[in-house]
Amino acid sequence: MTPITRRTFLGAGGALVVGFGLGGRAPRRAAAQAAGILPPTAWPTDRYLGKTVAPDQVDAFLAIHGDNTITVFTGKVDLGTGGRAAMRQMVAEELDVAIERITELIEGDTALCPDQGGTGGSTGISRGGQELRRAGATARQALLALAAQRLGRPVADLETADGVVSPKDGGPGVSYGELIGDRQLGLKIDAKAPLKPSSAFRYIGQSVPRPDVPAKVTGRHLYVQNLTLPGMLHGRAIRPPALGATLQSVDASSIAAIPGARVVRLGSFLGVVAEREWDAVRAARMLRAQWSAGTGLPDFATLADAIRATRVVRDQDVAKQGDLSPLGAPGPGVQTLGATYWWPIQTHGSLGPSCGVADVRPDGATIWTPSQATHRFREAFAKILGLPREKVRLIYLDGAGSYGQNGAEDAACDAALLSRAVGRPVRVQWMREDEHGWDPKGPPQLLDLRAAVAEGGDVVAWETQAWLPLSTQGLPNLPLLAPIEAGLAQPLGRATGLIQQNIDPPYRVGAVHAVVHWVEDSPFRTSPIRAPGKVANIFAVESFVDEVCALAKVDPVEYRLRRLANPRGQEVLRRAAARMGWQARPSPGPRDPGAAVLTGRGIAYVHYKHAENHVAVGMEVAVERATGVIRVTRVVCAQDCGLMINPDNVASQLEGNMLQTISRTLHEEVVFDRDRVTSLDWVRYPILRFDEVPTIELEMIQRLDEPPLGVGEAASAPVPAALGNAVFDATGVRLRVVPFRPERVKAALAAART
Repeated sequence: MTPITRRTFLGAGGALVVGFGLGGRAPRRAAAQAAGILPPTAWPTDRYLGKTVAPDQVDAFLAIHGDNTITVFTGKVDLGTGGRAAMRQMVAEELDVAIERITELIEGDTALCPDQGGTGGSTGISRGGQELRRAGATARQALLALAAQRLGRPVADLETADGVVSPKDGGPGVSYGELIGDRQLGLKIDAKAPLKPSSAFRYIGQSVPRPDVPAKVTGRHLYVQNLTLPGMLHGRAIRPPALGATLQSVDASSIAAIPGARVVRLGSFLGVVAEREWDAVRAARMLRAQWSAGTGLPDFATLADAIRATRVVRDQDVAKQGDLSPLGAPGPGVQTLGATYWWPIQTHGSLGPSCGVADVRPDGATIWTPSQATHRFREAFAKILGLPREKVRLIYLDGAGSYGQNGAEDAACDAALLSRAVGRPVRVQWMREDEHGWDPKGPPQLLDLRAAVAEGGDVVAWETQAWLPLSTQGLPNLPLLAPIEAGLAQPLGRATGLIQQNIDPPYRVGAVHAVVHWVEDSPFRTSPIRAPGKVANIFAVESFVDEVCALAKVDPVEYRLRRLANPRGQEVLRRAAARMGWQARPSPGPRDPGAAVLTGRGIAYVHYKHAENHVAVGMEVAVERATGVIRVTRVVCAQDCGLMINPDNVASQLEGNMLQTISRTLHEEVVFDRDRVTSLDWVRYPILRFDEVPTIELEMIQRLDEPPLGVGEAASAPVPAALGNAVFDATGVRLRVVPFRPERVKAALAAART
């Protein structure tokens, strides 16, 4: 066993490192690392180190090279949404260069890219891309001025095309590379630099191919999971068997038979490293450790009751106007209606487990991660590692897909603590049980709705009460597992996203009160998941609107159109209904009581956040009466997201929204006992299968003169309600609890018959 001295203990950041070298190479390689033989890891983009990253500087975003090619730097990252194509289009448009001249796009590197905030909330293009447009427009004006000096002509006499400034009346021009190649412009971004009008667009609005797809489909694309560094070890973190349990003791000799495997302990953070990944996996499984009891979890079967009973920190009125007394004392001809809707805890369900690679040295750290917020987590990692902020670099690499924070930053933090302890680069890839068990979860949401409904369906008064976990005000980032276990200081709290939005209806009502009861806790670490909060809120609101329609015996589309004032909202509803061939009638539809399969249609609408996209989703379903299995057979989505930079990318995003949210609605729910998550694999946490994929039809409204609104989230929000409304139309049974698993549907059908 490698001897432990006070010097080596402190040098490892206070971590206890126990090594076994039976036939392994680790001691020699570790000695070489300690002696400084292995150089710091070089990265292909290091040639740009030292450039400005100030977000008000053009040079933070753009570099023009002598050969007239362009490098773009962005703090926003492409999570599979097609941003790499769209951002190139936006820069090419404003800089007036061919897209092919943008040969490099560097994203999410904290040493090279400006901090534009995290990539989330559908802001990658709507904010980040617009900032790139403004930088390109500013640069183009500056290049025109430089060319005017070079050519001895007024700026008004010059024009740009494909990276060249030329006189409008003919004659020789000068390329951007000749004017400024590989030198800095030294300009602040001009907020008033004119952007191109839509009539002049060459690239914006076109379906330009994504530059990363060829390498992805041929296995040549670099994912963080594939990254290998000189001298790199493979690591695994061993999480406790119960939530909140602390580490009591470790038997390092239990992995003595594994060559080169070493144990790292820092408080209750426990990990292993080895030269080969399979040896790290074996060591993690074989290592014997004793843990205390956990802090306990609520009863899964009564979680909704537990949430309702949780202490309310404060109430927030999201909307309040008008006379609500008809809810308690309805007048003549007014009926009251009430329902409760439940959205479960869900995991991100990334198909590939999270991964991170870290090279931590006494004088600095480089961490490769698919984080959606590398700049934000740079601050966090610097504090966790006890390093100055400027000595920590996070580099974005593609990883497992996620909309919202999955386990990526946790895996990177595991790698960072292990690397600091052993003095070598470490790669940590979570296992499936780590991902399902320990990634931060989408929180549970409980909503009570009431309405007072007059003849014809007019809502005299509407009330929504929502019980939601409170986000911690000013929390800089989601707390990470490893520092919690290691006892390292970090800000603690909850992050859920703006989950209170869209709890009030978008339609005309006489009076409305929509209130959030912010509860103090949730069973697990929380994290935003695609369309955070809104997907559950719209499920409740749009399902309840259909309940009102059924009570009044009116057609759901006509009802919505008569009470929706926004013309862009009306248009998506009309287009979705027309594409479906919607026939006006009340729900539920006529059905054969002896039919084995019942079919129906449903629709739902959202004005996302009451400020952004307009989306209408129509759905057709088939429900097997004997099994309770629901099959979505057809989906129609009509969306107005303002300016579409790349319509093909938008279509892909809409399709992904539909499929992921159908999966979340039909199948997904985190299951746990009193100690831990038990839905640790795809059997116990099922997702949508290929044979369940429906036909998807899109109606995409292009508005060239409107700002882009982003498409990563909004179309998710109406999906559960459209699905539930279609099931009601088919069966006459209202499903108010997600997921719509067969056993739940079968029980609801049986209850309706008795």
